[in-house]
Amino acid sequence: MPSIDTPDVAVDDPVDHRAVVDEVTSWLTRPADEVDAKFAPEQARVVAAVDRLNGDAESGDDDAYYLQQLLLSRIYQTIMQIPQAPTAEGSRVLHEVTRSLEVATIASEDRWIEPGFLESAPTEPREYLSWLKGIVRGHRAFKHPYYTEFINESAGQDDLRTYVIQESLVDGRFDDFLAMMQVGTSGQAKMEIANNFWDEMGNGDPAEVHTHLFNKIYEVFDVRGDEVEHLLTGSDLLSGNLAVLLCRYRNFYPEAVGYLGMTEWLVPDRFLNVIRAWERLGLPEVGITYHRLHVTIDSQHAAGWFHNVVLPAATSEYMRRGIARGALWRVNSSARHLDERLSYARVTARA
Repeated sequence: MPSIDTPDVAVDDPVDHRAVVDEVTSWLTRPADEVDAKFAPEQARVVAAVDRLNGDAESGDDDAYYLQQLLLSRIYQTIMQIPQAPTAEGSRVLHEVTRSLEVATIASEDRWIEPGFLESAPTEPREYLSWLKGIVRGHRAFKHPYYTEFINESAGQDDLRTYVIQESLVDGRFDDFLAMMQVGTSGQAKMEIANNFWDEMGNGDPAEVHTHLFNKIYEVFDVRGDEVEHLLTGSDLLSGNLAVLLCRYRNFYPEAVGYLGMTEWLVPDRFLNVIRAWERLGLPEVGITYHRLHVTIDSQHAAGWFHNVVLPAATSEYMRRGIARGALWRVNSSARHLDERLSYARVTARA
């Protein structure tokens, strides 16, 4: 996996993707007004360079794909944490770069969906929900051998450490995704999202907040924050980027419903395999509390999500299409991600 250790440089070479990633990254810790004042003359050049990065990523260049998702992930950090100093959030120049990366990512995920498939969904809400769940049940991501075979039967301690780091971009901030996506909702949907969020908040007990419990796993494995980015692949980064992308924009609310709903539906079965591996290895009990909790809670959340969020929305053709699109983005990207993880695990095991 490539690492980003090149100092900030100007983008003179049109194929030097690493340089444009470093250049835009250097903007992120500067005030938005300063970025716009200083780099507006460079906007066309930088956006063109990012467009070329996107083109190479789409053509199958693995390094370009990694750098594309790394840059988008770094940009999203500016809206997913409270800064200690001014940032480039709100910069017009940065917005153009962000939209170029987002549009390319959206187009890439849509290409994995068979043309006409979204339009084939039933129109009656309950039939639609059964159809959607059936599609996901039949998908290879539903019971992927990465979980059912590798994690369950043979993963070692280092494998679980890597797994936790790779999952952190979704599991480690699920509460924030819920908070972002509930804006503008009402009625049953708002109440379901709120109940889900309150569970993530440990029902008011700081010691039971799910992100706090997730961080206990980091303590077991002595994971340092400064090492996480360098251990992530492009597919790892995509998982987190898709969640941020869908939850931050109101017009992607239907896709967020499908994406997060299927994330919660997949969790219990997947986490059971993680729990078995944890017990098999005799790791400290404090580190598996998060997974034990979610086996039960996410089963309840998924059922509530389908009943209170999906069914009321499924009376609308726009919502039905978006929910199915988000659900397919979730399972399609998850399948590719897990294929990559399993392939790497097998190569490592042979070595």
